[in-house]
Amino acid sequence: MDYPGNVYVVAAPSGAGKSSLVKALMELDAAVRPSVSHTTRPPRGQEKDGREYHFVSDDAFDALIQQEAFLEWATVHGHRYGTSRESIEQRIAQGADVVLEIDYQGALQIKKIFANAVLIFILPPSWDELRSRLQNRGEDTPDVIETRLKNAAHEMSQAPKFDFVIINELFERALFDLKAIVHSQRLKYKALRRARADIFQALKLK
Repeated sequence: MDYPGNVYVVAAPSGAGKSSLVKALMELDAAVRPSVSHTTRPPRGQEKDGREYHFVSDDAFDALIQQEAFLEWATVHGHRYGTSRESIEQRIAQGADVVLEIDYQGALQIKKIFANAVLIFILPPSWDELRSRLQNRGEDTPDVIETRLKNAAHEMSQAPKFDFVIINELFERALFDLKAIVHSQRLKYKALRRARADIFQALKLK
């Protein structure tokens, strides 16, 4: 089904700066709205239920799977994450652009459901920088950091399957690249035809 809104899916290994870039994008572009995923992991830092994630128990997550409430779900670093089907479909049907921060597994599943979804992968400039960012954010133990780095190698090997790749070396430049992708997608013929169907019909364009 063709929806007037666009779906942007952003994936990255832990520490690459995905969340910071998406947050900055939404502060600059009010037309882009977040998708709040469900997760079985506990909140970190200042995270609040319903804002960063919907934090649910394993039993509640199982129930949502049985109800086919998720567009996609995956296990990441020992916890499960899922994207609400109803939430996404309602927003893009209203013409809003939705951005999803999910892992590469979920991103590839979303692409199968929404063929027009734009997949964006964020890369760090180096392994040393990735390790430094994970250490500096102070959220994980050394063992967890090593696990995240190990997982990052496999995650980054999936980047060729994405539509766009951004290297987050300088934050301002990476944000500019992300904004450019969002705006260029809106100007593609099919995307603009979905968003401005009245004008295309008036001009007798298919």
